[in-house]
Amino acid sequence: MNTKQAALARKQLERRLAPLRELSLAVPPRGWMKAIREALGMSSRQLAARMGAAPSRIPAIEKAEVSGATTIRTLREAAAAMNCTFVYAFVPIKPLDDIVRERAAEKAGRAMTRLDHTMQLENQALLRPDLEDERQRLTESLLADAPRRLWEDD
Repeated sequence: MNTKQAALARKQLERRLAPLRELSLAVPPRGWMKAIREALGMSSRQLAARMGAAPSRIPAIEKAEVSGATTIRTLREAAAAMNCTFVYAFVPIKPLDDIVRERAAEKAGRAMTRLDHTMQLENQALLRPDLEDERQRLTESLLADAPRRLWEDD
């Protein structure tokens, strides 16, 4: 994916994800599955029948949901059996463009630290304003280059 395509993909994703970032969903202490099942007045046995599963499996699934040991497929099946839609998403804590820009600035800062150290050893140190200008230039260069390079370790 080239830089323009990546930027467009980020913009489209951001449009969909931004409203989710504003949500503050507190997960029920005993999990969503059990909370919804009980709110519907559905027993474990009834849910098991609707899922085509053994009745003993429902408490195990509910415990696995709370511990994070269940599968998306199982949660999707349970949701469907309770007439619910299972929702799964990665919601960035800040806008995607901000994450990318911060990563580019971080990489540029590390590169400039190494460069400044080398130049000081050679008695050719740059002035702080010049270092900042070069860091900005390098940040912009990293942003214009292939996005995948941003995530490689130095």
